[in-house]
Amino acid sequence: MTLSPELDEQLREASARMRRAEHVRRLRETTGRQIADVRGTLEDLEAKLAEEERDVARLEGGLSAVLARLLGNREERLERERAEAVVARERVEGHRARLAQLEADAAAADAELAVLTPASREYARLLAEKERQLIGSDDPRARELADLGAALDRSIADVRECEEAHQAGRGALDALGVVLGFLNSARNASTFDVLGGGLLVDAYEHDKLNSADQAAWHAQRALDVFSRELADTGVVAARRVMPKVDTRWFVDAFFDNIISDVLKHQRIEKTRDEVNKLARWVRDTGTYLETRRAELLAERSRLLTRREELLRPA
Repeated sequence: MTLSPELDEQLREASARMRRAEHVRRLRETTGRQIADVRGTLEDLEAKLAEEERDVARLEGGLSAVLARLLGNREERLERERAEAVVARERVEGHRARLAQLEADAAAADAELAVLTPASREYARLLAEKERQLIGSDDPRARELADLGAALDRSIADVRECEEAHQAGRGALDALGVVLGFLNSARNASTFDVLGGGLLVDAYEHDKLNSADQAAWHAQRALDVFSRELADTGVVAARRVMPKVDTRWFVDAFFDNIISDVLKHQRIEKTRDEVNKLARWVRDTGTYLETRRAELLAERSRLLTRREELLRPA
């Protein structure tokens, strides 16, 4: 038993704030790396967009337009270049939105850290006070009980962080499942198109690919959150990026033939396989987190049993 229950409670509260500060600090570091990655990608995409827009401008007027008219393929080339520009613009806008979300996360973490920073100084002060009280105590159980209390606090925090990561993993898996659902529909339509579909099949396929592209941004967001939560459990995850969903394929309607249909089908299959790989990684990591949580709960039970033994009347 400790000499000052009030002091023990203050220590637990200060320890919890310190643990929270460590948690937020790790999240902030991971978010910072994600922001740097997105900014680099965005810079490349903006350069690509500028190039695509220049290509469109050249075909709309100038020497390239004159040459295209002479060759008789101006309208086909202009339609294709405009489609390329639309896709490039959508990707830039998507990454800008993702960057804004990550920057908002970083700002929230910075604000919380500003509040939590004094916790370490308060914890050190309380520890010194408790040390002075324990020096005057002759109860041999006092120090072990204090150590057990600290270990239990850490155990509770570890279990919570593991559960938060597991929950984030379920969210990522659900988001990936939505993408796969749209891609599966597009693949089925593409299979029918190879066998001799038509404009209606092309339109359906195009709609599902657009939906998959939109869902992929939500899935990327969920993967970003999952990676940050994993870092807090000590799991270092390699950068996980959603594959591109190539929505340019509707341009192929202007050049519809068996070769273009097969190529479209192959591209859908490749994208679907890559998303499936991400889903398998999330599932496997979730299984590890479940095992880790069971181990942490077993350790917590052991600590509680020992604490009860020390507190049980003789």
